Amino acid sequence: MMRPAVPLAGVIGNPIGHSRSPLMHRHWLRRYGIRGDYVPLQVAEGDLETVVRALPRMGFVGTNVTLPHKAAVMRFTDHLSDRAILIGAVNTLIFREDGTIYGDNTDGYGFMANVRQAVPDWDPKAGPAVVLGAGGAARAIIVALADAGVPTILLSNRTRAKSEALKAEFGQRIKIVDWVQAGNVMEDAAIVINTTSLGMTGQPELRVPLDGLQPNTIVTDIVYAPLQTLFLQRAAAMGCVTVDGLGMLLHQGVPGFERWFGKRPEVDDALRAAVLS
Repeated sequence: MMRPAVPLAGVIGNPIGHSRSPLMHRHWLRRYGIRGDYVPLQVAEGDLETVVRALPRMGFVGTNVTLPHKAAVMRFTDHLSDRAILIGAVNTLIFREDGTIYGDNTDGYGFMANVRQAVPDWDPKAGPAVVLGAGGAARAIIVALADAGVPTILLSNRTRAKSEALKAEFGQRIKIVDWVQAGNVMEDAAIVINTTSLGMTGQPELRVPLDGLQPNTIVTDIVYAPLQTLFLQRAAAMGCVTVDGLGMLLHQGVPGFERWFGKRPEVDDALRAAVLS
């Protein structure tokens, strides 16, 4: 299978109209003068395998994958990265020239790169991380935190059973905290992360007490609509260093773009402006 003269990439999801990924990748294509395009692809669950297998014949070199297909797409990838297997989800597909499909997960990479860009002197080994939520995003972030050397991950979720499942899978580094006690473990935290959808436009606010937060603690939210959630606003008012969630989206797109189009793109203010426009 030869690489197409005008390579295409895209993002698969259902629904997909809200995705900002096309704005991001099209900005990079224009910036680097690369011929190609990146398109949103709304695909029903029953059509997922048929569509994915057809895309390489249509000139696609790869796609991103978002909800609700991140786990389902693993069933028919030919090769998976170690981190995709560990996380149990794929967000990036590469259609190789030999006809095989490679699946990766770059969400954890995107999270870490976002925090490191915003807080260059952050030392993951400096203290515990508090992780709020136990869904798919939490899995990717827990893997990234553990790989970076975070000594203890204090995990709190509204449904304790989900926290218990992650602890059973990822080991003793995880300490479970009941949701009603989450605010009581922040005093010694080096970083606090909201991985839930609470605080997103149209969702209830995240109401975890923040009284225990210390000035200069890093507080980050994977929500980026709105960009400054009430959670981040409250933390900033207490003197914390806050990191919004848009950078995670931007950085997670870097490895895929590089594999598809042969150029490692830069995450900068111009990209943020393009995606927020």
